[in-house]
Amino acid sequence: MVDISTSLCGIKLDNPVMGASGTFGYGEEFAELYDINKLGSFSFKGITEEPRFGNATPRIAECPAGMINSVGLQNPGVKVLVDEILPEMKKIFHKPVMANINGFSIGEYERVAASLEGQDNIGWLEVNVSCPNVHGGGMSFGTSAKAAAEVTAAVRKQSTKPIIIKLSPNVTDITEIAKACEAAGADGISLINTMLGMRINLKSRRPVIANKSGGYSGPGIFPVAVSMIYRVYEAVNIPIVGMGGVSSADDVIEMMMAGARCVQVGAANLTDPFICPKIIDDLPKAMEKYNIEKLADIIGAAH
Repeated sequence: MVDISTSLCGIKLDNPVMGASGTFGYGEEFAELYDINKLGSFSFKGITEEPRFGNATPRIAECPAGMINSVGLQNPGVKVLVDEILPEMKKIFHKPVMANINGFSIGEYERVAASLEGQDNIGWLEVNVSCPNVHGGGMSFGTSAKAAAEVTAAVRKQSTKPIIIKLSPNVTDITEIAKACEAAGADGISLINTMLGMRINLKSRRPVIANKSGGYSGPGIFPVAVSMIYRVYEAVNIPIVGMGGVSSADDVIEMMMAGARCVQVGAANLTDPFICPKIIDDLPKAMEKYNIEKLADIIGAAH
């Protein structure tokens, strides 16, 4: 009997498969289709201090090997999350969940983190310093080692929960930023977020989404994700949450061999809402094919 369990920052997961932020909502839509407790966990939709409508439409466009999105962190704000959404989430998901927090200033990151400190169903804070679709926040923090470290240290002062910093691939040296976050108190690194991308409508001769460019995700970025996970694994001593184009059990195993301790599934949820349970069901077969008895044993095996 193979063992598909793993752990993240001292919290045990039944399996390494998690829904990625922005593709799994707050779990409610997927809970209508299947028992989402089958997942290891999920990272819920990114939250900010105040409600956000998000960017102008159109803000999603399909493209070969993936999609481009520029949703712009649409969310109801942290007060609605705490007062209404988290209590409802407890009814459908009975494991620790990952909170994806965002800010347009260091103070906002601090306040959002402080607001979530007492929420017992939140296991980890995934601090997003890599959103490419907002101006004045998000990726502006994640492209500088100094700025990413400042956000990490500020959130660390506000929370006793494990802090996972979500990094952008749109940088020159991701290892430098990962090391700075580790030194500032991060408990883990989450990577990669989307890559910058654009499509142009040939008839209108204009970009297909209103924000012009957006985040490119899907199978096309999988090799980039594997490479960056591999490099960061050799640069830091804290666990890695891998993501970027994952759509199969083999992808999960490959990403874990590169160094990920668990793996988030993102864009694939939007084309097949049952992809996460399918991957979990396929993991034992894939493990037997590659002579793996315990999934946790292959973390970093490619090094």
